[in-house]
Amino acid sequence: MVKLTIEEIIQKIQNEEIFEAVSSDYSFTLKIEEYVPYVCGAVHDGHQFRKELWENCIHTEYERWYEEDPATKAMVQSHPIVIAGLDSRFEYDLNRAPETAIYNDAWGKQLWKEPLSEKNRNISLAKHTNFYKVVSSLISKIEEKFGCCIVYDMHSYNWQRWDREVPTWNLGTKNVNNEKYGDFIESWREILEKTPMPKGIQSTSKINDTFQGNGYFLKHITSNFTNTLVLATEIAKVYCDELTQVMYPEVVIAVEDYLKTTLKKHAEAFYKVHKL
Repeated sequence: MVKLTIEEIIQKIQNEEIFEAVSSDYSFTLKIEEYVPYVCGAVHDGHQFRKELWENCIHTEYERWYEEDPATKAMVQSHPIVIAGLDSRFEYDLNRAPETAIYNDAWGKQLWKEPLSEKNRNISLAKHTNFYKVVSSLISKIEEKFGCCIVYDMHSYNWQRWDREVPTWNLGTKNVNNEKYGDFIESWREILEKTPMPKGIQSTSKINDTFQGNGYFLKHITSNFTNTLVLATEIAKVYCDELTQVMYPEVVIAVEDYLKTTLKKHAEAFYKVHKL
């Protein structure tokens, strides 16, 4: 892995170079082992939190972790193209539009002791802007090269906070073209439902049950690229104890191993149908 500026990353994409990089501000990583018509993303995987924000933040480290999506990058890390956030959504949320990306409060609790300075806001928003410059360059290159693209937008959610039965997997599809892509939405749901989980976990999957796919990552790509499907994919945090911050690596690895082949096959089937 190398450290590259945003301009260098974009140039490498435009040149169709193979590389693995961290952005020069250490806000995200991008790996391209091969140019293929699909991308895996994990925008909420990050946990970094700038030191100059520590004293001003009311939320504890655990409270931030609880609302992040740990291990979502690990679940798709074996695929050729993976982009993932390194910073906590509590600094700026990559899955929100720029004007709402910096929280004033989070999950019913005030976030900052004192309002953020303009300088600190601008530092965070610049990282948000740069991430989407790279996303746009990447999807543009893939559509140019293959005629279509499918993005697996990986998230997780805290199932124990719900007062009803919720699925292991949820697909949010309210903001994608269901008429055009309905078959591949349903086939992805079916694939997820068959995930072989350890620890006696039953894998279930539903569409728009807990979340509807309203994230900015999906909306940004969908509104700018007409031949790209973004699958907002949420796994319940059955891969950890969300109340004690203990990770279950055997569950994470089981999901990764299963998706190594099934996700790739799903993407290949999508390409055969939607390539131009």
